[in-house]
Amino acid sequence: MEKIKIVLGITYLCLVLTFLMVFLMNFSLNEITDYDFIKTNSQFILSLKNSNLFISILLTILFIVIWVLLLGFGSPVALLSGYIFGKWLGTIIATFSLSIGALMLYLIASFFFKDFIKKKFSLKYIYLIEKFKKQEFLYFFIYRFVGGIPFFIANILPTLFNIKIKNYFFGTFFGILPQIFIMVSMGSGIEKIISNNLNKPTFYQILSSPNIYYPIISFIIIFLLAYFTKKIFFKK
Repeated sequence: MEKIKIVLGITYLCLVLTFLMVFLMNFSLNEITDYDFIKTNSQFILSLKNSNLFISILLTILFIVIWVLLLGFGSPVALLSGYIFGKWLGTIIATFSLSIGALMLYLIASFFFKDFIKKKFSLKYIYLIEKFKKQEFLYFFIYRFVGGIPFFIANILPTLFNIKIKNYFFGTFFGILPQIFIMVSMGSGIEKIISNNLNKPTFYQILSSPNIYYPIISFIIIFLLAYFTKKIFFKK
């Protein structure tokens, strides 16, 4: 059984590396940051959404779940969801998809890499184990809200605490909701700026848009709130 776990785990990691290689081989950094490239492809994506909203939602959910399983960060897909679906629908889609993807990654990590994760991180986070045992959902919700570590690590680290599936999903959903709403709002704002500008907007034009600086201000507030929450609940 142990050998099967190792083989399947290596296979999973190979799939992650293959995805990254294929992506980098087909899209250069200059290309994906080119304004004309972004504008042209965004018009294509938005037209697909308008032609079939339901299919677009399903494909986006599937893409985000796969993205999380491939160890992707949450911010890019939250921006994308806001760009395509707007502030409110985009928030629901992104938060739900990221929560499902995170849960699946957690289950994979618990099955294949639990011993490795314990060996690597248990001493560093041993002070949290007792806290999670006492009030699992509360502390996991705060853990998700506070953030501060890469998304894929935050997804697998709770294998140390044996979080229940129900608590993991809902703790993730409500914990990341404020940050995702901010990122989705920013993505929606970027879509409005690109739609209203034929030429590449200046940095000042972007920052001076209420669709951008309101989310930035909200992000700063959430960051400060998360910082003080961490000091209160996660002190050693």
